[in-house]
Amino acid sequence: VYEHLYPMYSLPNTYSREDILNFHDRISKNIKEEINYVCELKFDGLAISILYENGILKRALTRGDGMKGEDVTANTKTIKSIPLKLNGTFPNVFEVKGEIIMPHKSFNKLNEERIESGEEPFANPRNAASGSIKLLNSKEVARRQLDCFLYSIHSSTLPYNNHYDNIRFMRDLKFKVSEHIKLCKTLDDVFQYIEYWENKKNNLPYDIDGIVIKLNDLNQREALGFTSKFPRWAIAYKFKAERIATKLLSVDYQVGRTGAITPVAN
Repeated sequence: VYEHLYPMYSLPNTYSREDILNFHDRISKNIKEEINYVCELKFDGLAISILYENGILKRALTRGDGMKGEDVTANTKTIKSIPLKLNGTFPNVFEVKGEIIMPHKSFNKLNEERIESGEEPFANPRNAASGSIKLLNSKEVARRQLDCFLYSIHSSTLPYNNHYDNIRFMRDLKFKVSEHIKLCKTLDDVFQYIEYWENKKNNLPYDIDGIVIKLNDLNQREALGFTSKFPRWAIAYKFKAERIATKLLSVDYQVGRTGAITPVAN
């Protein structure tokens, strides 16, 4: 277990437009200049923080408790989309943060293999990604074909004082960042982005479970700061859980070891 150079905060979840309006109102009370947001897809995987020193990948940590994380450097190095060595101009020491995911193609292949060998299939790509990155055998991790999208860079000497340009800077350094990031000048832009992806999310080759809305200007972010758990300048809009109808055939009752009776639907 190691300490993150920059803590990994969670984001407050929101499920309605009203929550987003309240979020915007809170920011507007404190920030009097123009407010721009960056909207990003919320990948459904495992958060990762990667430290680079002089352009070399030094260490990769899971989120852990946000302050310290588990060392998964060897396994992270097997993910093809994560550069081990950078070319170009960059800060001497910096951290990038992102999400390790298992694309649908890799997930389906892995589950087919598990069923064939009599093992329990994974419930979803998120569990599969999370289970894979902690395996002891890096060769097996490489075989599972994980992927990673990076969504922020942290250093005392960043090239730009806004998030959107820093993301483009990351792309220039050959980090894999999402092509679907959008700079939004108004709340209408934000709502259009949410609506678009609510309808299109199933066309993606990986799972997303919402949209992240962040303040673009880093100075404004600094002025707003953090609560004990969350940044005050970002929020996660979660999509509603998908529902499907199914036929209830029968109900069994199981008695647990404490004598509690649990109904089980078939």
